[in-house]
Amino acid sequence: MNELHFTYKVRQHLNRGLHDLPAATHSRLDGARLRALARQKATVHQSVLATAGHFIQEHAEGLRFKQMFVAFALVFGIATYTYWQADQRIAELEIIDSALLADDLPIAAFTDRGFDAWLKSSASQ
Repeated sequence: MNELHFTYKVRQHLNRGLHDLPAATHSRLDGARLRALARQKATVHQSVLATAGHFIQEHAEGLRFKQMFVAFALVFGIATYTYWQADQRIAELEIIDSALLADDLPIAAFTDRGFDAWLKSSASQ
């Protein structure tokens, strides 16, 4: 409570001294106050979607071009590798499915326990 009381007393003292100033000084102070208020930045309200873009832009400004390029290359490499792996797996399944459809296997072969081993060995060939 001491700080609040002190600031109140300082404000009273400054207000009393304001009346004792000459008119020229008073007008200069008033002009300086108006110029300071004119230069003051106004707050801008943004939507939530604009906030996400502002967050990315604010954090990307400090990064150098090389860092951004390396990060992009890393993400591109991981995506390419994942796509290639999925494509390889699809090709393996395609070979097995075509072999199954082309052969005239009896239905009992599909329920045989060794059939799974045969599928794996034929896929590796």
